[in-house]
Amino acid sequence: MRQPKNIGILFVFMTAVAALLIAAPNLWASGSHHHQSRVEKFEVADIFFELNNTDGDLGIHSKVDGGPWTTIWLQDSTGRQLMEVTAKGRLRRQAVTELFFESAEPTFEDLPPEDFFNRFPEGTYKIYGISEDGNLLVGRSRVTHVMPAPPQPEVNDLPMASQCDDEMPGYDATVVSTPVTIAWPAVTMSHPDPNGGGAGVQPPVEVEIVNYEVVVEVETEDGFEAIFSTIVPPGVTEVAIPEVFTDLGDTFKYEVLAREESFNQTATESCFEIVGDGDDDDDDDE
Repeated sequence: MRQPKNIGILFVFMTAVAALLIAAPNLWASGSHHHQSRVEKFEVADIFFELNNTDGDLGIHSKVDGGPWTTIWLQDSTGRQLMEVTAKGRLRRQAVTELFFESAEPTFEDLPPEDFFNRFPEGTYKIYGISEDGNLLVGRSRVTHVMPAPPQPEVNDLPMASQCDDEMPGYDATVVSTPVTIAWPAVTMSHPDPNGGGAGVQPPVEVEIVNYEVVVEVETEDGFEAIFSTIVPPGVTEVAIPEVFTDLGDTFKYEVLAREESFNQTATESCFEIVGDGDDDDDDDE
């Protein structure tokens, strides 16, 4: 026998409320839910991992948007509460609409990838919140251990430098002239190293990249770090750096980041130096 529609709606509502009761019994026990009237969804509820393949570290990130809200909770796939954020005083009266955080990222020596992934199991992570009006806010994020393989960028067709700390032995920034283009082969597989970012899933599997991000930094004589950043679709695997940016200095650090469909992302960092360009001879002739 088919149930009336309102029975199904009531069941969904009570299921969500029961989950919130588990996640935040203290709040509900205090009577803070008495204005609740309906269930709403967060506009954005993402939880994902970031691997810095150059430095050898992993972290968990989250972005939550939608509201305004006064309290939110994060649960992992086993139902364990990971975090609670509650606005207080004047901020509570103002309410919050967006939250982004990055966890600490200890090196693999302090937290091996296998231990990191055991700490944050795969599965559906849940985000609950109380809106400014007392409604229940809900969000889900599918968390996977699949990390993209690290991009392998080149600068003006020259291999990336392996050591970019000019205070360390082996510093070998790639030396180029302008214009500068950073290019890389398309990333199609997950991380291959079982002792690195691939500890989350072995053997490697195919991945679907949703975009790449390129970030370039320069430290000027004034100590101000200017930043050029762009996100390109998966079919684009090179970025020309505007000369108005490369004219700001001589030494640059850059990062190429590959982001797959669950938003897990792997970054490769390197550097390059600019020594003159094709216009120098013309200037001398004038």
